[in-house]
Amino acid sequence: MDFTNYDLYFPNLGIGIEHLKNSISPFGFRIAFYGIIIGIGMLLGFLVAGYDYKRHGRNPDDIQDFGLYTVIFAILGARAYYVIFEWDYYSKHLNEILNIRQGGLAIYGGVITSIIACFLFSRWRKLNPLELADSGVIGLILGQAIGRWGNFFNAEAFGGYTHSFLQMRIKLSIVNPNMLDADVLKHVVNVSGVEYIQVHPTFFYESMWNLMVFLILFMTSPKKRFNGQIFYMYLGLYGLGRFFIEQLRTDSLLLWGTSIPVSQALSAGLVLISIVCIGVNRIRLKKQKNAG
Repeated sequence: MDFTNYDLYFPNLGIGIEHLKNSISPFGFRIAFYGIIIGIGMLLGFLVAGYDYKRHGRNPDDIQDFGLYTVIFAILGARAYYVIFEWDYYSKHLNEILNIRQGGLAIYGGVITSIIACFLFSRWRKLNPLELADSGVIGLILGQAIGRWGNFFNAEAFGGYTHSFLQMRIKLSIVNPNMLDADVLKHVVNVSGVEYIQVHPTFFYESMWNLMVFLILFMTSPKKRFNGQIFYMYLGLYGLGRFFIEQLRTDSLLLWGTSIPVSQALSAGLVLISIVCIGVNRIRLKKQKNAG
């Protein structure tokens, strides 16, 4: 298939998009596909979380009420996380801190604030926070799997140069220069006079990983052995996948004064927390069984 002058395409898969649009403008008002996709992910996530909460004999309205509160905090947290680790720039452009229409949301910031909100909401409503978190993360990981496709339409969150089977070519002229590194630019591909970068579709890798984690958590939930098990599994499984995928990306936020991606360091920490928490609870259950 001839992909001459396409905006984005996968040469080995034979699929591509000739004109990659990232928004629609009904009545002259621009609505980004990124926001639409995130919204769909949140809606489906809350529905699935409510279903899981109900099958454990709990009131699904608690999940929906929690969702109304946590969305705002998640967006603020995602933005705060991004701004904190890009402070060199935002300290000189304070007027842009709240301008999220130009991008700049980090999922880990949203996850962290959602977890905090979950425990505060549970305390307020006198609920078991780990029960709420167990169901909540099933919806969260589904929303994350869907939300990553917003990065596709923005031509962002890609990885470094690759010649692998899943290589993705993006027209250089539509890519944000801040997302390009020297190695990607070194391997720019010229096709009939049009320059393309050839990179890992890391948005796709993470979306597929998150979908797999969702299926594991959703199927494990009815058989969970203790409250918090699904939540801890989410921390470990999502962290594990993100740790390796983050190594491939070119736009990672870095720990101050280092070349270490902050999301990679955080992912390693979440995997460790997951292992410890699950291990401690398994030991506790074993002791209870032996004592009985």
